[in-house]
Amino acid sequence: MTITEILSWSGGGVFLLLTLVQIMPIKINPWSAIARALGKAINADVLKELQEVQRSQKQTNARLEKQVQVEDERNADSQRERILRFNVELMRKERHTREDFIEILTVIDEYEHYCKLHPDYPNSRAVHAVANINRVYDERLTKNDFYGADGE
Repeated sequence: MTITEILSWSGGGVFLLLTLVQIMPIKINPWSAIARALGKAINADVLKELQEVQRSQKQTNARLEKQVQVEDERNADSQRERILRFNVELMRKERHTREDFIEILTVIDEYEHYCKLHPDYPNSRAVHAVANINRVYDERLTKNDFYGADGE
């Protein structure tokens, strides 16, 4: 027997052994492992690029989340400013229509909802203004003396 015959028989024997192991209900899958290793070797550049894209996407998502948070806080600040301005108008005895009150009550609802979801947001600056707006609205509702209600 020559070395070539030995190698060909042993190569054939290894092929047969790997195939039998692959077919048998054992958790060892040599062909799958070999195919997986070859696939990783062939696609190494693509996998590396994919990882870079995923890393970049995570950074972009983090920046977007931060921007959304800043925008939400800016919106809450704007709502609080509207509430405080409306309260100042009430304290200056400026008259408002019922629609004005309904609009500011909607703003108050949105503002309080945001404050409830974000307990770290400083809300104490508008608590008394909201209470005063609600009080005045209740008085106007009871007396039905909103601006424009009787043709003013």
